[in-house]
Amino acid sequence: MSEAEKYPDIDQKLDQLDKLLKSYGKVIVAFSGGVDSTFLAEAAKRALGDNALAVTAVSDSYPEREMKAAQDIAKQIRIRYETINTDELETEGYASNPTNRCYFCKTELFEQIRPIAEQYKIGTTVYGAIPDDVGDHRPGMDAAKQMGIQAPLIDVNLTKVEIREASQRWGLPTWDKPAFACLSSRFPYGTRITRENLRLVDRAEQFLFDLGIRQFRVRHHDTLARIEVDPQEIEFIAAKSIRTQINEKFKSLGYEHVALDLQGYRSGSLNEGLLNLSKLTAH
Repeated sequence: MSEAEKYPDIDQKLDQLDKLLKSYGKVIVAFSGGVDSTFLAEAAKRALGDNALAVTAVSDSYPEREMKAAQDIAKQIRIRYETINTDELETEGYASNPTNRCYFCKTELFEQIRPIAEQYKIGTTVYGAIPDDVGDHRPGMDAAKQMGIQAPLIDVNLTKVEIREASQRWGLPTWDKPAFACLSSRFPYGTRITRENLRLVDRAEQFLFDLGIRQFRVRHHDTLARIEVDPQEIEFIAAKSIRTQINEKFKSLGYEHVALDLQGYRSGSLNEGLLNLSKLTAH
């Protein structure tokens, strides 16, 4: 089966996206260096040239390796690029980690982007929300909508699989990049988020990355670290030599117990309790 047969609508959607971005005149792209925001930044650069500006937020919940990757990608796609500092931990609604934590995160992000938009007289800010996100627990999307932030990938209905396919066509290094979410997503709702614990999780995850594992999460449960990896990597991580290294490293960081989640990695696993509750209350 040819690529055109596998993705029959992708060229039409890419054309729609190009026209939509051009209609904005100038845009700021909220840019994390992930699959979706990188694709959107490339599309904006193709459509608008120097009238597209990528902006990355630097914060305690953003790992250093991801920051460096975002900078490298911005250079590769040759888009105008700036960074801003956000301090969402100063907002109690974020630090207390309620179920709508992401609402406060996105609000802080877009508020800090606003002065740059005013400086460069850019009327539209876009971000990489995709149709796959709609219907999931995504309070950050509510904040974006309230603040007038545009989601062009939703508007043209480009799905994750299509974005990965188009990214590969365009030679983007993120086409097969594993999903990533900010470090605060590693904490069960109601567990207070602190700089110290964010750094703890970051160091633990960096160790897994250095071992060659690419899709993982270290879920922080007080003194217990629950590790999620792709099912095909469970055998690797459970091998005695690797298991011993991880156990020793995590305990040196401060964890008392280290557990491997046999269900494997799944995006938003800490939302499972919320989804189960919603099902119960619906009956």
